Amino acid sequence: MIEPRKDLLQIADLSREEVEHLLGAAQPFKELFKRSVKKVPTLQGKTVLSLFYEPSTRTSSSFEVAAKRLSADVTNLAVATSSVVKGESVLDTVDTLQAMRADYIIIRHKQAGIPNLVARHTGAAVINAGDGFHAHPTQALLDASTLHDVFGGSDFSGKRILIVGDILHSRVARSTSCILAKLGADVGVLGPGTLVPEHRPEGMRKFSDFEQAFDWKPEVIYLLRVQFERQGEQFFPSAGEYHSVYGLTDERLDRVRDQGVWVMHPGPVNRGVELADSVMSYERCLINQQVENGIAARMAVLYWLKPQLESTA
Repeated sequence: MIEPRKDLLQIADLSREEVEHLLGAAQPFKELFKRSVKKVPTLQGKTVLSLFYEPSTRTSSSFEVAAKRLSADVTNLAVATSSVVKGESVLDTVDTLQAMRADYIIIRHKQAGIPNLVARHTGAAVINAGDGFHAHPTQALLDASTLHDVFGGSDFSGKRILIVGDILHSRVARSTSCILAKLGADVGVLGPGTLVPEHRPEGMRKFSDFEQAFDWKPEVIYLLRVQFERQGEQFFPSAGEYHSVYGLTDERLDRVRDQGVWVMHPGPVNRGVELADSVMSYERCLINQQVENGIAARMAVLYWLKPQLESTA
């Protein structure tokens, strides 16, 4: 029996058994999408508060759809028009919103550690939707759920997965590489030297170019978005130069197709930077499947977590 947690803050907190439990729980929610009525009453009467201090389309909308399909009431705080712009602190905002008796708080913030801080000050279940360069646990879960479909289970032993791009600034790379390692996969990285940290988890391979990486024969290539908005300085000469050396070009796609490699990307995609337009129509491109699995994975998280609110009865 896997006991529920109050919060989901980072993948490193979870055991392999907990990860596998969440991946298993997501499966029936995927089946729900095929029904004419796509809602279940699981969280009826519960309130989900969405608190995004950074822009988001996929994560924010995915959480909203997930919560509503579980029949929860959803409140999205528009940070840009809230008292935050007047200098109100995160904890003051949470204290104010506690009066709403939210059962779940989903928070994204540019500063690492803010979700942990909020979790310590509220009985609501807190879900980290991305904090700085630190963590993005539900992205990792949806990525693992997508590969669960591809590999036919949650044992990734012997599977080789190559992560390409801006490792340095990527909370996705940190969380997804962590969950892949927990499930037994071998993880390699490729990117500009300025964007691949020297200190990496033990056993994580580093490749100098795509030729070397292709010789490793990865089953999956996971392309990261180049986060221009997080780069305070120039880490490579130009977007065109990046694409020619580290992007999945039309020529490299031919090699990928020959080797039967699956392609993933967390989105949003920078076409002509991380990948060529033709990649989006490649038969083993999993990007749209990742989006769909994001809803099911987040439904599984909301279903599993257990708020610890004081009873008013």
